[in-house]
Amino acid sequence: MANKIQTLNDLSFSSDQQPVVFLRLDLNVPIKKGAISDETRIVAALPTIKWLLDKKAKIIACSHLGRPKGVGYEEEFSLAPVGVRLAELLNLEVVLAQDYVEDGFGKIVYDLKPNQIILLENLRFHKEEQAGNANFAQKLAKNAEFYVNDAFGTCHRADASMFAVPECFPLEKRAAGFLVAKEMQFLEEAFRAPKAPVTAIFGGSKVSDKIDILRKFTNIANNMIIGGAMAYTFLKYLGKNVGKSRVEEDKLNLVEEIFKAAEKRNVKIYLPEDHICGADFSENTIPVVVQSADIPEGLMGLDIGEKSAVTFGKIIESSNVVVWNGPMGVFEFESFSKGTKAVAQALAQCSGTTIVGGGDSAAAIVKFNLQDKVTHVSTGGGASMELLEGKELPGIKVLRKK
Repeated sequence: MANKIQTLNDLSFSSDQQPVVFLRLDLNVPIKKGAISDETRIVAALPTIKWLLDKKAKIIACSHLGRPKGVGYEEEFSLAPVGVRLAELLNLEVVLAQDYVEDGFGKIVYDLKPNQIILLENLRFHKEEQAGNANFAQKLAKNAEFYVNDAFGTCHRADASMFAVPECFPLEKRAAGFLVAKEMQFLEEAFRAPKAPVTAIFGGSKVSDKIDILRKFTNIANNMIIGGAMAYTFLKYLGKNVGKSRVEEDKLNLVEEIFKAAEKRNVKIYLPEDHICGADFSENTIPVVVQSADIPEGLMGLDIGEKSAVTFGKIIESSNVVVWNGPMGVFEFESFSKGTKAVAQALAQCSGTTIVGGGDSAAAIVKFNLQDKVTHVSTGGGASMELLEGKELPGIKVLRKK
C-alpha cells in the first residue's frame, strides 16, 4: 500500500511568525477577451488559501494558464484577470508579480501586508517550468519556508513547480492542500478495498486512450459499462454491424484482451443494446433511433439508446462504488445528450460512493447540474485517470510520507 501524503495538518507553523508559503494552484481557467467564463478552479482554491491566511501565512501563489510558447509574456495567457477575481473573492489585494526570479522579488515578499497575497505571473512564460529545470525551481523556492500543492489537475506532470520546487524543502515542510488531499481520498483510497458491487463506466472516443484503466478495472470492478465511440470497437469485435461508426480496427486485439481478463475474474461487461444514430457527425444531423445492437449501413452511433440507458441505470443505482469517466455519446449536441444525462442521473440516484473522474464526465455532470448529487467530481482529467490506473503522479510522489 502506498504511503499517505503530507497534508496541511502535518505542517508546524510558528504562531508568532508569518511563515512564507509557496502555494501551487491550478488557476488554468478559460478566459476570452479578459473575461473568465468558468471560475470553478478559482473557487476550489479558496479553502486552502483561507486556511493559510488564518495561520498568518504570507502566500506566494502560482499557476500556469493555457499553452504559451515559453519565451516570455503573452497577454492572452496572463493571469491578471485571475488575480482580479481572486482579490474580489478573498476581499484582499492580490499583487501580480512579473519578475519573480529576480533578486528584487525577495523585498516584495518581505514587505507583504496581512491583507495581501502574491500571485506569480503565468509560470509557463518560462520554458524552464515545463522542462522541470532545477535552477528555475530553486529561484522559485528561495523566498519561501513551506511548499503546498493544491493543483491536482497538474500532478501528473513533472513541471518545476510540481516536482523540483517541493524537493527544495524538507518533507515536513511540504504538504497537499485541501483539494489535492480530497482527490487522493476518493481516487486512491476508495479503491484500495472497495465494497462490492463496484461499477466502472467508460466512454469517450478511443479504446487506446483508456486501455490502461480498462485493464486496471478488470481487477477491481464487478461491472464495466462501455459507451461512447469506444463502444463501437467493442461491438465490432463481437461481430455486430456498426455502420459508419468510429472503429479502431487496430485495437481489436486489445478489446479481446479486456474481454478475456474480465471473463477470468467474472467481471460483467455491458455494451449498448440500442443506439441514437445520425447520417454524419453534425449537430444538425437527424437523430435516428436504432432498436438493436446492430447499426444499419450509412448511419453512425452518436449516443446510447433508451433501452441501454435503463439497463445501465439499474446497474449504477444498485452499486456500492461507481467511477465514471467518459460520456455515452456526443453530449455537446442536444439531440445526442440523453444517454450521458441518464448516466449522470443514475449516479445522482445511487446511494453508494459515486466518483466522476474529471474531463468530459465532469463537464457533463455540471451541464446537467448534478455535481452536488454525487460524492466527488474530480478536478483533474489526465491526473485522475493516471491515478486510477495505479500510476504514481510526480506531484504526489514528493508529498508521500516516508
